[in-house]
Amino acid sequence: MKGIIVGNNNSTKKEIVPSGTHIARCYSMIHIGTVEWEYNGEQKFSNKVRLTFELPNEMREFSGEQKPMVISKEYTLTMHEKSNLRKDLEMWRGKQFTHKELGNFDLIEILEECCNLTVIHKTTKTGNEYAAIGGLSSLPKGIECANQINPTFIFNYGENFNQEWLEAQPEWIQKQIKNTPEYENKINQIKYKSVTADDTTF
Repeated sequence: MKGIIVGNNNSTKKEIVPSGTHIARCYSMIHIGTVEWEYNGEQKFSNKVRLTFELPNEMREFSGEQKPMVISKEYTLTMHEKSNLRKDLEMWRGKQFTHKELGNFDLIEILEECCNLTVIHKTTKTGNEYAAIGGLSSLPKGIECANQINPTFIFNYGENFNQEWLEAQPEWIQKQIKNTPEYENKINQIKYKSVTADDTTF
């Protein structure tokens, strides 16, 4: 007679984005800031941005509403010839950047634009499977992308800084952003403006 068998994982497995090539639209752009990381025992610093794409052909029910699955990728903010950002953008555009374009390319140009997005499945050291963006490419001629569903969103340290949005994010996102010098500088600017405004009030 058996008793109650207990496994090592009682959590419900979350569905991940299916592997393969998907029609996608970039709808969210988050400037994370400069993060610190380690490589071969040496401390490194990289200015990061997170791009998020919706997949209109992969609709699922979220909180009782049909919405597209989404997937994100972090990039270092550099257009160096070996950077992943430049490589993916050139594959998306279907052409290389000119020297002039490299000098003043604004990432906002890709917001609300469609592409082909390749998803690959990977496995963590603990055995958990997850979906990752393997690459981007331009849509073939004649292929249409459905209308955008998720609202366009930008977070940066300029006019699109949104503290309320940040406080509503998962803890790991908050920690990642709040540990950057860009965030610290922004908060100091806000505090300085507040103090200055108080000093000039009669």
